[in-house]
Order: sequence, then structure tokens, then C-alpha cells
Amino acid sequence: MQKYRLKNITCASCATKIENELSQIPGAKNVSVNFAASVLKIDYNNIEEIRRIVQKVEPGSDIEAVESSNSEEKASSAFPKGLGKLTFISVLFIAGMIFRDSLNSTPYTMGAYLVFLTAYLLSGWNVLNTAVKNILHGKIFDESFLMTITTVGAIIIGELPEAAGVMIFYSIGEYLQSLAVNKSRNTIKALLEIRPDYANLKTRDGIKKVNPSEVMTGDYIVVRAGEKVPLDGEIAEGSAYLNTFMLTGEHVPRYVETGDGVLAGMINSPGTGGDSGIITIKVTASYNDSAISRILEQVENASARKSKTEMFFTVFARYYTPVVVSVAAFIALLPPFLVSGQTFGDWVYRALVILVISCPCALVISIPLGYFGGIGRASARGIMVKGSGYLDSLTKVRTVVFDKTGTLTKGVFKVVQVAGLNGYSEKDVLIYAASAEVHSNHPAAKSILEHYKQEFPESVLPEPESIREIPGQGIKAVIGGNAIIAGNDKLLHNEKFSLSNTETAGTVVHVAVNFEYAGYIVISDEIKMNSSKAVKQLYNMGIDTVMLTGDNNNSAEAVSARLGIKKFYQGLLPHEKIEYLERIMSEDSKGKTVFVGDGINDAPVITRADVGFAMGGLGSDAAIEAADIVIMEDDPLKVAEAVNIAKETRTVIWQNIIFAMGVKVFFITLGAAGKATMWEAVFADMGVALLAILNAARLLRR
Repeated sequence: MQKYRLKNITCASCATKIENELSQIPGAKNVSVNFAASVLKIDYNNIEEIRRIVQKVEPGSDIEAVESSNSEEKASSAFPKGLGKLTFISVLFIAGMIFRDSLNSTPYTMGAYLVFLTAYLLSGWNVLNTAVKNILHGKIFDESFLMTITTVGAIIIGELPEAAGVMIFYSIGEYLQSLAVNKSRNTIKALLEIRPDYANLKTRDGIKKVNPSEVMTGDYIVVRAGEKVPLDGEIAEGSAYLNTFMLTGEHVPRYVETGDGVLAGMINSPGTGGDSGIITIKVTASYNDSAISRILEQVENASARKSKTEMFFTVFARYYTPVVVSVAAFIALLPPFLVSGQTFGDWVYRALVILVISCPCALVISIPLGYFGGIGRASARGIMVKGSGYLDSLTKVRTVVFDKTGTLTKGVFKVVQVAGLNGYSEKDVLIYAASAEVHSNHPAAKSILEHYKQEFPESVLPEPESIREIPGQGIKAVIGGNAIIAGNDKLLHNEKFSLSNTETAGTVVHVAVNFEYAGYIVISDEIKMNSSKAVKQLYNMGIDTVMLTGDNNNSAEAVSARLGIKKFYQGLLPHEKIEYLERIMSEDSKGKTVFVGDGINDAPVITRADVGFAMGGLGSDAAIEAADIVIMEDDPLKVAEAVNIAKETRTVIWQNIIFAMGVKVFFITLGAAGKATMWEAVFADMGVALLAILNAARLLRR
């Protein structure tokens, strides 16, 4: 997949045309033009052919490979090129209007043509050039075509100043649009400031400053006070308060110490890193897999995954323009034939006014920019949305289904009780369980091993002769010739054990030796700080919450009661979670259902939901890849925030649609009735486009 930066593309409609043209190249695949980010992605190696098509659609534009330039990391210039030229043209036009009566007198008539035609050609050359090239290639009914036939028609009927004025104001409007678009792009590109420039790599020869992409997993890096954490990792030495605002949007500093995980993009606050102000981090993920890279990649790629609204208006604009041209043609030709006393000049002028008003720029540019603003705002708050369609879906959510462990709880298990029964001691139960779980990556298994090491630091666990892990249930092993079973209620019931009633709010791991019940271990998990607040906010928004868990009924009931979740399903295997999710979804076919999870076992359920959330800080790679939306800081409160951002985005987009269509219908009606001039038409067209862009940009400023 090749990636290019698009230069001097300020027209959303042109971006769509570039995508369509490139898609028709034989052998070109996966073509995606992201207008808001000025990025082109394509599976095709002929850069000259790509450049030719881009420049054919938009004269004066160009492309450059992102890998060969630093443009990706620089914000666009605040002022697009052409201000000096526009100023000169405007002064020339104003002078022509001031001395219009003199220029129109018989001896100076050619002076009027010279002044106004010069202003017209200087301001409209690119428009005229594009229109001619498109017509020669059989492509008409775009903005350039509309402006060309409108202004040329005005010249033919003798409205020279209006033809020049329309083209000048159109150019000024395009310039102002460029300013607004650049401002929006620069707001998004401000996220790139969190990209670390270097990493302090620990080597045998001392600390070496290197590019973060050169650091490998397992390496050690040093972060001094005031520096950005360049890669995801774990604190190996030192402690600090880290500023996480760039990742989460929250200004509350986060204290970390040895053993804690950190994410790329956090900043070591000056004066907090122990006595030396330095922390040492063991790198746990490569640069491309780091939190910061995920954010930047998702911000840039998300707009390429278009919502139904965007796709509808892309198709709408394709048919809208030829329909309007046809209507204008009827207005210009029919009344003079059908109504006595009507002149062609009057009705042609009215038709030209309608053509100016009808340009679909406001819709074509403001809708994708609105979604881009919503996605950018979510990213700035640590919520990675993988496509604008998911923002639409979030506006219709009626049920949020949470996984328990690692999502509502911290997923950090601790052994709180060990019980020996039937002649087995607590030590026997702990040793057998730890030996059976020695190779497991399950959080409960790790907590048992950690507790064993604390209780018996000098003891060595016997190595199992065989191990069989049963997903969602536990482990069966042979240790020292003894058949060991360590697992949950379901596994023991499947093995025909009759269990005593273990009333506990924690997770219970039962242990059996040679088909005799030996005892159990109780493991507790701490609820996340914002879990209760998240559930309450969702209820206040009219959204129901449900919890699914593989834990026992006592543990599930205790957590749901503390959080205020009214409905939960416990003791579920991974495939059963999908079944229960589908049952929940079928109960409300009109609304959307969200699933929020973090573990590798949650990936299938995340995929099945209408919108799948994954916890990106501690969540598994499988869950993050499967998710539609990723929460960087594992905070369940971000689910409600994502819904709010989606609703605000939807509101802004529909404000633009209704406003743009309403104004255009109003002025088209005035134009057909002869009550609107070309001056009003161009102000209506470009003014609506500019206001729609500024309205969309509000999302980024909030």
C-alpha cells in the first residue's frame, strides 16, 4: 500500500473525483482519498500515472510520498497561496466598478472590456482550464462547468461586470474555504505534536539518542523530566507523575512506579521522577504498535471509512448537478416560447443565477469535514474511532453490554483465601493449583502463582507431566503421578463433583486431586474507579447496561450490585457470550447494541456487536484489532463520552445539511422569480459553504 500526501487540494468534490478516477486504473486496488487529512492511499506503484490523474482532475495540485517527506508532521500554512493575486484582481475590479460609467462611454468601451475581462481571466483561469479539460475528457456537470457556463453566458448577454464579479467572488470564496479547511486540518495535525522525536536507548556504551522506530521490544529506554515517553512499556526503575493529556484529554497527572505500564505520548512532568527526575522503561511494544501510532493511524484512516450519510451525499452530488443544469436550461428556454412578452435575455439571466446558487460545495465539503471533526475530537480524548459510520451507529445505541474482568474491573487478581478440605492442607491446595497453572497466561493463574511465591519463596514447584487447558473452565494436569483438576464450577460439575456451597464475592478456583475434592482458592478483582459513574451516565442517557462474565453467580451479583447494573449473565464461555449478545440484540432490533471488552476471548463478541469497543491500554491485540472503537486508557466512562461526541457530530452535520439545502432552495426560488441577481447568488453559494465549514470546525474546538 503506497501512501501519498495530496498538495493544494482544497475541494472535497475534486478529492472524490480523484478517488473515482484512480479506481478505474487497471491494476489499481484499495484506492482511498482522505480529503480532510490530505492523504491518498493506493495499491499501485506508478507514481507518475497517479500524479497525472491527480493533476488532470485538479490543475496545480501534486502528490508526494509520505515516507520521503516530513510533511505529515507539519501543519499546513495558515494562509494558502494566492492572496496577493486575489488582492490585485479585487483592486482592479473595484477600480473598474468605480469608473464604470466612464469606461462604458463610447470612446472607452474597449477599456471596460480590458479591465473586466482581465479581472475575469486572472481570477477564473484555473476554473476555465479545468472545465475545458474535463469537457474534452467527457466529464461535465461539476463546479468548474457550472461557473464557466454561468459566467460565459453572462458575458454573452452583456453582463460583463457581473461575470467578472461572480468569478472573483467565487475565487475569494474558494480562498476562504481553503483557510477554513486548513484551520481544521491544523487542529487535527496538532495531535501529531505528541509524536516523540527520539528515544534515549540504554546501550553498553551508555545512553544513545535514536529514532523511536529503531528501539526493539525488550530494550530499556530512559525518560528524563520534561520528555515524552516514546514507546509503550513498563517502569523498570524510578517513579514519576505522568501528564496523559495528549492521550486522554485529561489534565489529571498519573503517578507511576516500578512495575506500572506507561503509554507512548505521556510526558514525564518536571521534578517528579524521583530524586533524579529520570525513569527507566522496559519497552513492551514496537513503535508501530504503540498507543501513539494507533491514535495517529486511526485519525488519518478513519475518514476513509465513510458513513452512509457521506456516501449518500457523494452520490447525491453526482446526480444533483446535471438535474439542476437541466432545470436551468428549461427556465432559460421554455418561458420565452410559452409566455408572450418574455425575452430570452431575462430568462437566461435567471437560469445563470440558479446555476451559481446550485453548486453543491457546501454539502460536499462540510459533511466529511464534520465527521472528521468528530473523529478528531474523540481522538484528542483518547477514543480511537475507526470510521465515521461508527459515529452514526453510536447515535442509535440503546444497550451497552460490558465484559466484567478487565473492563469494569481492573483485571488485577489477588488471592484472598485458600481453603483445604477432606484432609488436604491450604499448602497442598496452593501447590497443586500453582503447579497446574504454571504455564497459563490467565490473570487468575498468575495471581495464584504470585501468591505461592509470596507464601513459599524458597520452594520449587513440581513440573507437570502433562497439561490440558480447557478454555473458559480451567486446567487438567498430571503432577507427580497425581491427576489434578483446577478450575471453576462448570469444570468441576462436568467432572461429576458435588461442590459445597461456597458463598463468596470473588472468583473461585476449585482444586481436585485424584478425583477427590481438595479445596478451593478465592481470588478477588478490584472495580475500576469510573465504572459506577459510567453505568450511571449511560442510564441517564436512556441507555441500558448489561454485564456478561465467565465468573460465578456470587462474584457477578456482587459487582453488578455495586455498579448499579440491573441485568447480568454469569458463568459464560466465549461462545456463550456471543449467544447472549445476539439474544440481547434481538430484543431491540431498532436500536444499536454496543459490546465493551478487553480480552482475547472477547474478540468474537466485539466483532459481532453493532459497535465493538476495546480497552486499548491493557487489552489484547486481538480485541483491539476486532474493535470498531478503542479506548486508550481503559476507562469505561469513555463509552458515554463517545456516544455524546457522536450525537454532537450528528447534530452539526444535519445542521449543515438543512441549512445548505434550505438556503439553496430559497435562493433558487428567488432566482427563478427574477428577484435574485448573480451577486446575491455567489454570496449565497460561497457564504453557505463557508458557514457550513466553520460550523463543522466547531467540533474540533470543543
